Amino acid sequence: MAAAVEPFPGEAAGRSQGVWAAAWTRLKADRIGTFCLAVVAAFMALILLSATGLVAGGWQVEKGVPYANPTFLGDAPNIESQAVDLAAPKGPPVDISDIDPLAPKYDEWGKRAAEIQTISPPRAETLPFGGDRWGRDVLAKAIKGAQISIFVGVFAAVLATFIGTVLGATAGYFGGRAGDLLEWVYNVFTAIPGILLIFAFAAVVGRGIDTVILILGLTGWTGIYRLVRAEYIKHASREYVRAAQAIGASHSSRMFVHILPNISHVVLVQLSLLVVGFIKSEVILSFLGLGVPIEMVSWGTMLAEAQTELVIGKWWQLAAATLFMAVFLTAFSLLTDALRDALDPKLR
Repeated sequence: MAAAVEPFPGEAAGRSQGVWAAAWTRLKADRIGTFCLAVVAAFMALILLSATGLVAGGWQVEKGVPYANPTFLGDAPNIESQAVDLAAPKGPPVDISDIDPLAPKYDEWGKRAAEIQTISPPRAETLPFGGDRWGRDVLAKAIKGAQISIFVGVFAAVLATFIGTVLGATAGYFGGRAGDLLEWVYNVFTAIPGILLIFAFAAVVGRGIDTVILILGLTGWTGIYRLVRAEYIKHASREYVRAAQAIGASHSSRMFVHILPNISHVVLVQLSLLVVGFIKSEVILSFLGLGVPIEMVSWGTMLAEAQTELVIGKWWQLAAATLFMAVFLTAFSLLTDALRDALDPKLR
């Protein structure tokens, strides 16, 4: 007598799960995928709190002395902050009233500045992750930089994925003249080196978060277009699509309701790669001065500042930006691998 087949975990007896319910069940069974999902969710919550000002809202405030040491370094000497005091003029004041009519006011202004300084809170000698050359908290800058860099990377990747998926689905499903036209557009974009195309758009359009998202989205759709087009050519003639056509399903229903869920693992993998690549592109653009505006902070601007700080041995801004970026990108990539395995129809 044949043994009874146990139902899929989470599957009700006599009923099969849907595509997304089954994928969620498989994802929960993956410990690494679940952990990475928690890490990505924590970053997203941190970004939301940063956007509302509840966390890292005062990243521009000079809380510490210039190049304040990280707390874990303790009372290590900070020669750079002491150099400000050493550079102050010594000795009795020099009478320059004959050549400067405002000289009598200098003493008064100096007293007012001293009073304001006594009222303002003293600057800390150490900060959790140290301070930059103006005394701003590096940890707050890394959190605020995560908001900008991840926002740019994710939204640019979503835009590029949307463009590439729609165009690839249209070219692969319909073919014919529509496919030839889209292939011509694809060849034009791929004929130009990607990084040069990004730099050209950035130089012409200018700086800004919206500009960077638009530039990356409009130049990064070609890779996912090629893969989606190939998948649609393969799936368009399969039995389940013909069955959907036989029951009267429209072209859009067959394209995005029947075929798209079966190739969603390909789209998600490409989305993950685009997020990683676009965050790196934003970092490069901001590092070169073509990304976010000067008054904002991202991981790229932090790395640009850190290159001058490394010369004098101040490494903590570089370490903070690199650590935040590495943790998020690693967790996001592993999460996408887990989603790919959960959605891949060959592994069901």
